Amino acid sequence: MKIIHVANPLPRLVGSALADRLAVMPAVVVTGARQTGKSTLAEQLVAGDRRYRTLDDFDVLAAARRDPEALVGGREPITLDEVQREPSLLSAVKRAIDRNRTAGRFLLTGSANLLLMRQVSESLAGRASYLTLWPLTRREQLGLGSAGRWEELLETPDEGWRDLLADGDGHREDWRALAQRGGFPTPAIELSNPAERAIWFDGYVRTYLERDLQDLATISSLPDFRRLMQAACLRLGQLLNQTELGRDVALPQPTVHRWLNLLETSYLLVRLPAYAVNRTKRLVKSPRVFWGDTGVALHLGATAPAGAHLENLVLHDLLAWRDAQVDRVELAYWRTTIGEEVDFVIEVGGTLLPIEVKATSKPRARCSAAVRNRWNRGTSVASPVSPDSIRSRRRLRGGAGRVAASCTASRA
Repeated sequence: MKIIHVANPLPRLVGSALADRLAVMPAVVVTGARQTGKSTLAEQLVAGDRRYRTLDDFDVLAAARRDPEALVGGREPITLDEVQREPSLLSAVKRAIDRNRTAGRFLLTGSANLLLMRQVSESLAGRASYLTLWPLTRREQLGLGSAGRWEELLETPDEGWRDLLADGDGHREDWRALAQRGGFPTPAIELSNPAERAIWFDGYVRTYLERDLQDLATISSLPDFRRLMQAACLRLGQLLNQTELGRDVALPQPTVHRWLNLLETSYLLVRLPAYAVNRTKRLVKSPRVFWGDTGVALHLGATAPAGAHLENLVLHDLLAWRDAQVDRVELAYWRTTIGEEVDFVIEVGGTLLPIEVKATSKPRARCSAAVRNRWNRGTSVASPVSPDSIRSRRRLRGGAGRVAASCTASRA
């Protein structure tokens, strides 16, 4: 697979959060899917002099297995890249921190969620802070180093949403083009036509199946695993039913369960949990299944962008924004068995921001009176749709429902 390095790395949304954590914690762990830009972030965007060692180098990997204490020793700060390749190295890092608890001493990166890996016996609890680097958001691709305007929506009174969202960010584009190129830096920034991106995505999937996956578990049948990946891509945005998914690809449910966990551990699959506060209605509690990158999902599914891919784009933007926040942010969806639903729900600091995603065929702006909707034993309102074709709704938990003007402004 051809890898193109960007000469001037784009600013990343997690950059400031990473700097803040390095100033406080002795270790910071940055995880995310392969090729999201973790090495670039660790090597070029982190200030200060640091030793850099990657376990993709077989000599470094051998040293980590032979004498991990020597590899992590020394007073100079060190960056260890792709640490999931030798999980036992974390034990040496833990012991080194216990001997010398200097802030920013270790920066660890990995292409798997270390907290979900069975081989990881050390959690570094109390010694490390964890960050996730997702593929580039649309605004990161534009060089803005940010995600959508979620914080502004949470902080702005309902009556101010129309003015807040009317201007957008000045960069209009078809969301379908964004979905097709995805957020991995190489296809999103360096490759300009679909044929080149198809070659890159094919190489990415093959590398994942033939190499990265083997670092996490032993898979007896890679063709079956790939068929499961394709089936999951074709069920994008739907409720996850592992039995039905297994029936589609002729695999037993326990195997489907284990392989989906591996996809989630490597950040290719995202399971969105159900939001459940209302006890008076029958709520759907199964997670919805999404993909970590829409470009990979469209390549594997061999299909055209649809509404589910727009929802996936919005979720990706939300995930990147959530994981760069100091405050705890919860993301979920809300649905009842009688068909009432909200695509996404942001919960932070006692505030709920429900989000409904709609695609439109051409740019337009329209305002009308709000329509009351039942929402968690109260009344919520349909509120503004941003220039990114997103309609949002918000209410304070436990407070009475509010009615405000509903304004939509969307673009293709």
